[in-house]
Amino acid sequence: MIADGLHDVPPGKVAMVVTHLHMQAKPPLRPVDLPAGLTFEQIRPDLARYRALFDRVGRDWLWFGRRMMPDAELQAILDDPKVTFHTLQKAGEDAAILELDFRQEGACELAYFGLAPSLIGSGAGRYLMNQAIALAWRAPITRLHVHTCTLDSPQALGFYIRSGFAPYRQQIEIEDDPRLSGILPAEAAGHVPIFRPG
Repeated sequence: MIADGLHDVPPGKVAMVVTHLHMQAKPPLRPVDLPAGLTFEQIRPDLARYRALFDRVGRDWLWFGRRMMPDAELQAILDDPKVTFHTLQKAGEDAAILELDFRQEGACELAYFGLAPSLIGSGAGRYLMNQAIALAWRAPITRLHVHTCTLDSPQALGFYIRSGFAPYRQQIEIEDDPRLSGILPAEAAGHVPIFRPG
């Protein structure tokens, strides 16, 4: 059990509060038009395309899990028919990620969801979430779940709750800072300070 109060995070690490959310029935959706200049597409990306999209969407929020994943392990996810990938394209470039993971029987994980900086504030997020919910509940599931953390956009948690997800669990996660090992550049996620060892 963790004692109440402040706890030091060791130098070289990043700490975050992770909130887990789920919905157990499809919520009513308010129709939202696809913003002008965008197309919504299902894709089956190769490694290079996926890694570029993951970086484009996640760099500002210190997404690093898939960057650390070995190619063979990530390729197995990309090839799995129970995992689907969608994007919003803008001027021929992938500008959003929507990854739905149906590998757990009766459930769907909203594994990755996010917009490139060029789409933030455009209304594309609401459109993409509507698509995510509709696609997930088209399958025979009883639960759609997602998690977010305090390194992510400060709007993320409220957005998920407004979309019909309910928080049910919180955890504290501590990891090596990926900017210190070169997994991400030092300028990534400027809102998160770097504490170098020594």
